[in-house]
Amino acid sequence: MNVLLIGSGAREHAIARAVKKSKIESKLFCIASNYNPGIAALVADLTIGNINAPDSVVKFAEKHSIDLAIIGPEAPLANGVADALRKLAIGCVGPTKALAQLETSKGFTRNLMKKYKIAGCPIYQNYSKLDGVAEFLNELGDNYVVKFDGLMGGKGVKVAGEHLNSHKDSLAYCEEIVADGGRFVIEEKLIGEEFSLMSFCDGERLIHMPPVQDHKRAYENDTGPNTGGMGSYNDKQQSLPFLNDNDIHSAKLTNEAIALALKKEFGTGYQGIIYGGFIATADGVKVIEYNARFGDPEAMNVLALLESDFLELCVALVNGELSEYSIKFNSKATVCKYAVPNGYPDAPLKGENIGISKINNPDQLYYASVDVIDGQLIEAGSRTVAVVGVADSLAQAEALAEQAISRIEGPLFHRSDIGTAKLIQKRIDNMNNLRGHS
Repeated sequence: MNVLLIGSGAREHAIARAVKKSKIESKLFCIASNYNPGIAALVADLTIGNINAPDSVVKFAEKHSIDLAIIGPEAPLANGVADALRKLAIGCVGPTKALAQLETSKGFTRNLMKKYKIAGCPIYQNYSKLDGVAEFLNELGDNYVVKFDGLMGGKGVKVAGEHLNSHKDSLAYCEEIVADGGRFVIEEKLIGEEFSLMSFCDGERLIHMPPVQDHKRAYENDTGPNTGGMGSYNDKQQSLPFLNDNDIHSAKLTNEAIALALKKEFGTGYQGIIYGGFIATADGVKVIEYNARFGDPEAMNVLALLESDFLELCVALVNGELSEYSIKFNSKATVCKYAVPNGYPDAPLKGENIGISKINNPDQLYYASVDVIDGQLIEAGSRTVAVVGVADSLAQAEALAEQAISRIEGPLFHRSDIGTAKLIQKRIDNMNNLRGHS
């Protein structure tokens, strides 16, 4: 079987490793936006190209007689790469452009939830101009969020009291979006603890992965600007310390309801990864947003735990046969931490040398935004490398991740608090307070 991987970050490095572990005999090919040495070591051909251009991807797929494609990032989905591959009868782990609106348009997803009465939708309004914005902000008071309605790499969300200090600030941000021809959503600010629940979907059935908590803020103790994600963790027994069984059950039901609503809306089933971004609140689990692919960094956590054959799972997904597939995750804890360039995310360093020779276990390391020039690994301007610790407890997994990431040399920083007992206890205390438990 010839398999095509689209993308070249740490998420795709994790996917490439999972494919190569399969007992299915396969050749892996990759079309990438930058050179990833980790992926390059696993594939028959890594070609730098425009991963967002359907024609380029199709040409590459035809050249290598591809049977199955796995799309890593969101932009190729938004540009219809999955549609183009399906026209060639290539099975694709990734939805069509229409179904990918689940991620590419926050307004679409809110309207879908409202139309099909899916639980967990906050009060919201969609806008393409400023009419009515001031009135809706007055209605919400200081309890609101402004979201750019499109892809911004996790950086288009502005929260009142954190990024926006007044209605005047908010109106200025909305005006900026409108001036650029964009749309936006204003919705009530949800208070609680965020988590991700990703599910494999074959068009009919879903198989859920363990829940993970991502950390969007750049600096320790959840401060600083939003990023694509500085790291993530999950606890053993496929849970998180601040969630109860009911929270996880609610999230699973919501992912299932979303898949059903999409099928009703478009008459065709969603094939790929449904990624729900949830928040546990005093009033139950609510939806922050949806993504249409594996999370990055969450992919590193769940794929490190996957005991089943990943490529078999992908084949079952594209053939609509997930019900016949038994999936198993290891009941361990994982902690993923990203090393990012100094200045990230607003003014990241580029082109500086980094060293990984002191890493003891290369299987812990995932390459992201890097390049290799004259045999030297350099940072390419975004999240640089990730490490994952897997162990029987969160404390052990965190220690492994911290030990590994501290050995990476170069002008980089990371969040040493991700997965620590102190930060996790803060999450537990917060949820206990919200739920009225002492």
